[in-house]
Amino acid sequence: MTDSEQEWLDLARNGDDEAFSRLVETYQAPVYNLCYRMLGESTAAEDAAQETFWRAYQNLKKYDPARPFITWLLSIAAHFCIDQQRKRKLPVFELDEFPDLDLEDHSIPNPEKEFSHNQENDALHQLINQLNPQDRATVILKYWYDCSEEEISQMLSLTVSAVKSRLHRSRRQLAEMLSQNPMLVVNERRTHESPVL
Repeated sequence: MTDSEQEWLDLARNGDDEAFSRLVETYQAPVYNLCYRMLGESTAAEDAAQETFWRAYQNLKKYDPARPFITWLLSIAAHFCIDQQRKRKLPVFELDEFPDLDLEDHSIPNPEKEFSHNQENDALHQLINQLNPQDRATVILKYWYDCSEEEISQMLSLTVSAVKSRLHRSRRQLAEMLSQNPMLVVNERRTHESPVL
């Protein structure tokens, strides 16, 4: 957290709405991305992100400054998404939307490769979608957000050993699903996009 972000946080904790708005602008992308990865649908992710910030605003006085603010926010988001998943059976993850391609820009990947990559990414999301909500949250926080087991334990109110157990079980379950359906094997896995099984 930068000094200006710490200042916004201090002001927001003292009731400054504009300072809280700046925090929302700063952290809206990681919160939305976590919600999208857990819920798999953009409208639901937007609603979950808004609810996360509303809950954070309502409970700002309870925030422990010794804890990173982003960890606290992601914890709120993860718990909300887990509750949403328990309330309803979620559809399979959508294919990620394609960015608008500027064919003049040669730094943009080949559309065929991009399509293939998105299909592989979608297949991985379909597998992750089959995990129970807390296991899914644990996997996403570990492999997409690079959170430590200690951070995940704080975020999800689990013991560190429970986090390790969930990660081990999830990796084994995902590996079994992949072995049963070799068509879903991700060939060009990018380290920040999928777990190492």
